[in-house]
Amino acid sequence: MLTDLVVALDIGGTKIAGALVDGDGRILVRAQRRTPAREDGETVMRAVEAVVDELAASSLWPLAGAVGIGSAGPVDAGAGTVSPVNVPGWRDYPLVERVRRATGGRPVTLVGDGVAMTAAEHWQGAARGYDNALCMVVSTGVGGGLVLGGALHPGPTGNAGHIGHVCVELNGDPCPCGGRGCVERIASGPNIARRALENGWRPGPDGDATAAAVAAAARAGDPVATASFARAAQALAAGIAATASLVEIEIAVVGGGVAGAGDVLFDPLRRALRDYATLSFVRHLTVAPALTGTDAGLLGAAAAVSPRRTGGAPVSLTG
Repeated sequence: MLTDLVVALDIGGTKIAGALVDGDGRILVRAQRRTPAREDGETVMRAVEAVVDELAASSLWPLAGAVGIGSAGPVDAGAGTVSPVNVPGWRDYPLVERVRRATGGRPVTLVGDGVAMTAAEHWQGAARGYDNALCMVVSTGVGGGLVLGGALHPGPTGNAGHIGHVCVELNGDPCPCGGRGCVERIASGPNIARRALENGWRPGPDGDATAAAVAAAARAGDPVATASFARAAQALAAGIAATASLVEIEIAVVGGGVAGAGDVLFDPLRRALRDYATLSFVRHLTVAPALTGTDAGLLGAAAAVSPRRTGGAPVSLTG
């Protein structure tokens, strides 16, 4: 028997994914489109509507009572708008209202993608059973979210825990967000690859110049590739330690494409964390890879709709 069926949307700079998700976290129907991130805002919205239309063609669609959105940010859950750094056509874009119309007037919950991933990991992943956690997405960008006191903590606008734009290098490179020396500017996949290329690493015959290729080179012993991941790990460690000092988290869960590098990332991350997390109440912080994988955004968007799925904490509802 299906219970608590919801529409889940995961909107990022690379893809727009949608699903019908039940109350046990089962993804029953899927749809996906490429994000036309460099196009105008209406073109991006048409891709969202195409995903919704594909889900609506399912016989299960009438059973879905609400919509959850995890979007690249910043988001403003109160206003129902999004301004993703990596989707320039959306600035204060009224995403909640547009999705409400596209889904036949269903109520819509909006959170940042990092908060969505956190909801997923607390519901079904590595943060399950922890009352205080930071969960991070390290991919094209770096996002995050918090569980505090056993409940998801999205903050007033749905962006709390957005560790990617914490400054860890005071005179660092400018970041697209407008700041300098952000975790994202150092630790995101494109920036890992950029730094490796700038320091002399060269792709193999296939021409793959992504962070995944840099990780493969590091695994094979390339010193430049190894150093680029070590620098990313240091930035992540500094941001995690700062967060732990502020709110006393017990675990930091790291997911996203860059986390797929495995020990190439996690070994230097744990070493660097020993240099930053030195206070007695953060010294025993656990670092773990995420478990919900590529479905984290969809599961988290679904989880954000229901307080029962997020540990009993109400999240910001718009609509």
